[in-house]
Amino acid sequence: MGIAIYLLTFAILLAGLYAVVAKKNVVKIIVGAAILDYAVNLFLVLIGWRTVSTAAGAEGGAAPILAAGQSGRQLLASAVDPLPQALILTSIVIALGVTALMVALALRLHEKYGTFDLENIRRLRG
Repeated sequence: MGIAIYLLTFAILLAGLYAVVAKKNVVKIIVGAAILDYAVNLFLVLIGWRTVSTAAGAEGGAAPILAAGQSGRQLLASAVDPLPQALILTSIVIALGVTALMVALALRLHEKYGTFDLENIRRLRG
């Protein structure tokens, strides 16, 4: 399952990229941008994930907190990377602001031109 989840993430990324590049409807472009953002966040989660092999089998990595009696090397061998998690939290907040801005601009376009279709907006621009 190791490579399959990366391929699925790449497929989601391609679906979002296709919607942003090929679609003519502003709402579909906004949804595509959101899908693209989710795919990037999922990829960052996958980068930070670590599978630890134990006697009972493979299990997820531990929280990056140094416990009593644990050395730094043991922590580095078993803990997940906290940096991608922090990047994802930042990315979610930024994506929310960008999506709100895109929706506001789409509403203004609809008020002015009466449509969400970019082909019609280009023709009506004059």
